[in-house]
This record gives sequence, C-alpha cells and structure tokens, in this order.
Amino acid sequence: MEEELKKKEKSELKNEKVTECNCHKCDCEKDHDKKEKKVSKKEKNLEKELLELKTKNEELLNKFLYSQAEFANYKKRKELETSNMLKYSNSDIVLELLPIVDNFERAIKLDDNNLNDELSKFLDGFKMIYSHLVELLKKFEVVEIDCLNKEFDPNIAQALMTSKVEGVEAGVVVEILQKGYMLKDRMLRPALVKVSE
Repeated sequence: MEEELKKKEKSELKNEKVTECNCHKCDCEKDHDKKEKKVSKKEKNLEKELLELKTKNEELLNKFLYSQAEFANYKKRKELETSNMLKYSNSDIVLELLPIVDNFERAIKLDDNNLNDELSKFLDGFKMIYSHLVELLKKFEVVEIDCLNKEFDPNIAQALMTSKVEGVEAGVVVEILQKGYMLKDRMLRPALVKVSE
C-alpha cells in the first residue's frame, strides 16, 4: 500500500504544472525581468507595426477613393463631350450652306415683283429652292439671329459700320449687312451690322 501511495504522489507531482515560480527558492528574478522586457519590446514592435499598417491602409483607401472620384469625373466629362459632339455634329455642313443661302437672298432681292418679265419667272425657281433650304435649316434647329432695331450685343453681332440716324438712340442696330445664325444654343455665325451713333 505504501508503494501505491508513493506511486500516486509521484504521478500527481508529474501532472501538476508549476504556474508560479517560487523566487525565494531559486535565483531567477533576473530571468523574469528579461522575459518581461522581451515581451514588452515585442508588444511595442507589434503595436508600431499595427499603427504603420493602419496608416498605410488609410492612405491606400484614400488613394482608391480619389481614383474612383477621378474616374467618375472623367466619365462625366467624356459623356458631356460626346453629347456635345453629337448635338453640334452638323455645324460644319451648316456653315458651308450659309453662304449659299446668302446668295439666294441676294438673287431674290433683284426681283421687282413684275411677274411678266423673264427675271421674275427665273427668280421664282430661286425662291422655291431658297424656301426649301430655310426649312431644312429650321429642321436642324438653325435659327436666324434677330437683332434689327435692338440694342447692339457684341455676343451675337459684329459692328462693321456706324452712322447717325435721326430718332434712333445710339448703340441700336439699324441695318443687317449679313445675317447671323445660331445652331441650337450655340453661336454659328455672328451677324454683321450697322449701328447708330
């Protein structure tokens, strides 16, 4: 029985874990301080690494958000450019047509409304072509600038001449020398005008 008790005590001692060091029995105080210092250095290093990673993560997140905003702005600009390009795509053709319209208007002004002479019969065809051209321009939202007898606006007209006109205030358009046109909401060709002094 004694042997069994001894065996039992030995096994209990083996299974028992030492959780605390009895420093009064051994001379290990210095070792404990070193271990604590090592642990605290590791913790500090880990905290420092964690802080660096957090900072780097914030920087990367900010860069990502910035690039997303840049891309969204780029996309909006491209959509606006594309829509403007489509909206005003026919401006070159219209600009080429305007001198033809001007020539038709000059030819029609020659008509003296005497329907018996050859010129009036000839110009009758011109008037038909001119009216078709004007309708075509209106279809594509080309509008004549109306500035006659209105205050001169340098945004829509160019003053080529000035003259004194009785009963008219200074700075008023008294004659249109060449018609100006707008394509939708954009200036296509400014009007050339005479302005009162």
